[in-house]
Amino acid sequence: MIRRKPIADEDDNPDRWLVSYADFITLLFAFFVVMYAISSVNQGKYSKLTNSMGTAFSGDGATGIDQNGKDKGTGGEDMIKGKQNAIVKPLPLSHLYYEKIRKEREVMSKVRTDLTSKLTPLINEGKVSVLQNNRGVRIDINESLLFTAGSAELSGNANQVINEIALLIKVNQHPIQVEGHTDNIPIHNDTFFSNWELSAVRASSVVRMLSGAGIADNRLSAIGFGASQPISENDTVPGRAKNRRVSIMILYATPETEDNTPNAEPQTAVNSGVSKP
Repeated sequence: MIRRKPIADEDDNPDRWLVSYADFITLLFAFFVVMYAISSVNQGKYSKLTNSMGTAFSGDGATGIDQNGKDKGTGGEDMIKGKQNAIVKPLPLSHLYYEKIRKEREVMSKVRTDLTSKLTPLINEGKVSVLQNNRGVRIDINESLLFTAGSAELSGNANQVINEIALLIKVNQHPIQVEGHTDNIPIHNDTFFSNWELSAVRASSVVRMLSGAGIADNRLSAIGFGASQPISENDTVPGRAKNRRVSIMILYATPETEDNTPNAEPQTAVNSGVSKP
């Protein structure tokens, strides 16, 4: 019997390993791209993501809450009491966060009320105003009540008003920022080269007095804004007088980031008899 000649097998392609190697390199590249992408966090996008997830899990259509713990985007319904129909149950941490903010706003509202009651005579004279906004409680004190013209030395009238304010705000632990403000008329003398220096030194003088009244130094800070943040027009004498002020900000421990609308109108009147520093 004649045996059939065996058919020789075709040789394997010696370059076939390159396909597997290319796949491996591609996966390795993708891995390092992912690692690089998650290594640097964009804080702005991270905050938006956090807010969006909180909104989704709490079932409301808002971007935040106001000082009273109410939903800003749904006509003011109380989120804490569950007036919103949630798609899913809010996360426990979301409730704790909103409850913390609500309680803090209530405490600060009481501080504002106490300050307004204590400073009513000065408020009626237009020398002091008290309001609550998205940063906290702000006390605006007219320059004429604290300083003489062109000076950063506190006058005798300053002791009483600063001590009254310190007595009411030193019981809590909120940070306090003292801000100096001027009008837009330049000042240049042997002591102060410009309104920037004048506003900063005046803020520091008030901080020094608050510290002496018993407020912890780690709560206090001073900043000078010069004429950069007016609250009235600088074209008139009354407007400039209103802009020359020192603001004592009692800041929230949990500041809001989106609501810029004060929840209380300033109780103030223009004192047109104030002299230019």
